Amino acid sequence: MAKCGFIFLLIISLFAAPVVRAQNTAIAKPAKPLSQIEKYNKLISLYRYENPDSALIYVSKGLELAKATSDTAGKAMILNQLGMINDNRGQFTESQNNYHEAYSLYKSVGQTKGMATVTIRLGVVELRKGNYDKAIAFFLQALQLSESIKDPMGIMEANITLGEGYMGQHKYDTALRYLKTAEKINNTLPLSNLTFNLFNDIGVTYRETGLLEEAKDYLEKGISLSNPQQYQGHNITLTNALATIYAKEGNTEYSIVLQKQALRKSIQIHNYIRQLQTLNGLAGSYENISVDSSLSYLYKAKTLAEGRQGYKQVIDALQGISELYTKKGDYKAALDAKNEEYNLADKYFYKEMSKQVNSLQNDYELSKSRAKVQELRYINIHQALERKIIMAVAIGAILILLVIGYSNYRTRSLNKKLRNANANLDESNQLKDKLFSILGHDLRSPFVSVINLLELIDDEDLPADTRKEMVTELSTTSKAALETLTGLLKWGEMQIKGVRLNRHEFVLKPITERVLLLLAGAANFKRIGIKNNISDDLILLADKDHVEFVLRNLISNAIKFTSVGGQVTINSFFDPQSNIATITVEDTGVGIAPDRLNSIFSLNNISSNGTYNEKGTSLGLLMSKEFIDANEGSIGVKSTPGVGSVFSFTLKATITQETPVDNKEKKPVSKL
Repeated sequence: MAKCGFIFLLIISLFAAPVVRAQNTAIAKPAKPLSQIEKYNKLISLYRYENPDSALIYVSKGLELAKATSDTAGKAMILNQLGMINDNRGQFTESQNNYHEAYSLYKSVGQTKGMATVTIRLGVVELRKGNYDKAIAFFLQALQLSESIKDPMGIMEANITLGEGYMGQHKYDTALRYLKTAEKINNTLPLSNLTFNLFNDIGVTYRETGLLEEAKDYLEKGISLSNPQQYQGHNITLTNALATIYAKEGNTEYSIVLQKQALRKSIQIHNYIRQLQTLNGLAGSYENISVDSSLSYLYKAKTLAEGRQGYKQVIDALQGISELYTKKGDYKAALDAKNEEYNLADKYFYKEMSKQVNSLQNDYELSKSRAKVQELRYINIHQALERKIIMAVAIGAILILLVIGYSNYRTRSLNKKLRNANANLDESNQLKDKLFSILGHDLRSPFVSVINLLELIDDEDLPADTRKEMVTELSTTSKAALETLTGLLKWGEMQIKGVRLNRHEFVLKPITERVLLLLAGAANFKRIGIKNNISDDLILLADKDHVEFVLRNLISNAIKFTSVGGQVTINSFFDPQSNIATITVEDTGVGIAPDRLNSIFSLNNISSNGTYNEKGTSLGLLMSKEFIDANEGSIGVKSTPGVGSVFSFTLKATITQETPVDNKEKKPVSKL
């Protein structure tokens, strides 16, 4: 948690940088009326942290105005703001795209100062991602741009950010050299936001090198100068940094007093970023005093970040919460926090990675398709040339007609091959997309859970009963992953080789009893009653293995989604007129939402956990449908949320002996 606090203090000093130059220009020169696009820029800066949705509205208006008035520099200015909004949300790829476009626009109109500003922002993105070498490269480029136009404020800002880049690498001597250069320039300029960033960075550098008194001097000087209302955000950051000095000296009590003062100020000025900064600092201060108090501050930080859609900050808070619960010995809560952290990261950050992987895969497949099409086009051209040569040397009309007919035949054949090749490529792309979809959804979550459990089990202080419980859950999760992989391989084999069918007559009830015996443990564990009402004399005409798989899947799902003490019933109905049997599996479980019913038997179906958090895959119902379709049957479902579900499938059947008409007639299936 201390390392996260250092990085947070380092990065927070960069938030005010983009607006510094405009403010100092206002000090140095008489104020002039703002243009409409500059007013939009000011409103975006006002709402960027507290209300990003409102800021995005003004971004849209600003871009529309810039387009309508052909204001290239104005468009670049608004794109720079959009980049900061995406940056604050952790959407680094979108942010970098915004900055690169703004840079190109500034370059097209020769605004070197704007190019330097955007280059600083590109470096900040790399700094937040931990790519310090890349960040330093951008900061050096910004320094060169500002030096080329002799812009002292830009030169000062570049030196400060270079210092922060080397601070991230723990090269404090190099960092201090750049910061001292910035200090010399600062002494020649009016007071600005950069002044406070500079004092904060020098104070943190001295703190990390053990020069605590020197650190205090800079931080206290910055605090005394930042009392005016417009500098309150910096006042809070400097106060938090000073609190870390006292904490390092062992005066935790006074450190907490300073942090609470900073928290009150940040709440008064509605500064979301500084509130997060201070809450994390307080959590760190209370870590060795009261774990519960530390947890309380982290939960407040998590709630605050969730309200602003700051998913990166939520993930950081969850990481700290998990560590504190582990320290407290509450391993169940630690595991829950860690799972929530991984799920959130998977939803908002790994998703972008998956898009990039899929894009690369699609590009690769498309390039292969184009190469094949080009090859066939070359063959067509070659054949056309051959036809022309034959026509030129032909001596008779009949020979010419034969040559033309032959060439046309070859052309049609090649075009047919081309269409077949394209169709095969489309089918391959669809199959690949299906496999990637299932791999991405059904295999990632079990492996993440396995890794989390292994990390917790490795703790030597873990109680034996807790370790045994985690080993049991690890075994369950691993089996679920193996079941997913086995199902995926079997389904993939079905897609490539087709469904292998071995139809013959067999009595259904023994198959049902065998399936129930296999699932008895799961049913008994949840005290679920199972009624097997399958007729003793019902004979199906189908592939026995396919039917057993379908029954096992449907009954297993019924147990999975039925609460403790529920009921599962298996019925059979026979229609002697059509020789069709209907098998139903009915439960008293949680039911299925209406909007999911249309996709329940397709690849779009998303697997969910059972009532006892049982794991599952989304392949079972899909494979069941393919098996039933292969046996010339049909499968369906009706469900009411909170009441239960009824799955049914039909197959060709007969009975072993004559029965009364009342028993032979198919009963109404009103529940299905």
